[in-house]
Amino acid sequence: MKPAPARPDVPGIVAHRGDAEHFPENTLPGLESAWRHGLRCVEFDVQLAADGVPYLIHDASLERTTHSTGDLRLMPSGQLDGIDAGEPLRFGRRHAGTRLPRLTAVASLMAQFPQALAFVEIKRASIAHHGRAACIENTLAALAPVIERCILISFDAEACRLARTAGGLPVGWVLDEEAESARAALDELRPEYVFCDHRRLRAGAPVPGGPWIWAVYEVTDASMALDLFDRGVALVESMAPLSLKRELATSTRLHP
Repeated sequence: MKPAPARPDVPGIVAHRGDAEHFPENTLPGLESAWRHGLRCVEFDVQLAADGVPYLIHDASLERTTHSTGDLRLMPSGQLDGIDAGEPLRFGRRHAGTRLPRLTAVASLMAQFPQALAFVEIKRASIAHHGRAACIENTLAALAPVIERCILISFDAEACRLARTAGGLPVGWVLDEEAESARAALDELRPEYVFCDHRRLRAGAPVPGGPWIWAVYEVTDASMALDLFDRGVALVESMAPLSLKRELATSTRLHP
């Protein structure tokens, strides 16, 4: 299942960590908001607890996005299930009580949205601590009910290879170097998707062509999204996806 733009002259939108403009990132309310507002694609981050249970959170540390402290990778799931992930540094008490979600809960939510598609990033911090095999095995198991609508992505190219072998799924490689410098590695890995920070693209130049689909973050406005689309980017990722959707919906384009 491949995402397609709502219009042929604009890129598709990926909700980066859900509707992170209005809700805490990597939480069930944020994901649900994105899907209910018609955004088909979301991206979220996965870290593993000490007992291998996958949770949605970007950092291994709890400090930035929760009301708690500590390293999630060293804490058992029973301790993590009650943690408030209301992102107090951004929202204060507005979303207090929003729980740190298990990946299995996301799979249950996703089952309510038959057209939804998820890019699931396995974070390098958990790969370093638990190993690639455990991270991929536990992530695939948690996503089993909706696995056909999930794409595993990672900065770790070897994890992408293992995910493709273990699950038979399309994969996405997230670049941590300039896109042009990664050309040889891209040709060797041949991922279905390539994720890249827009600052790692050569200004004004087309993106490196290949059998993959380009998804570029962090896109802040329609002008940037349309410029990237013209350069070969099919998907743009934003932490303010609903605002970007509104901007693109009202954009007008001159066709050659």
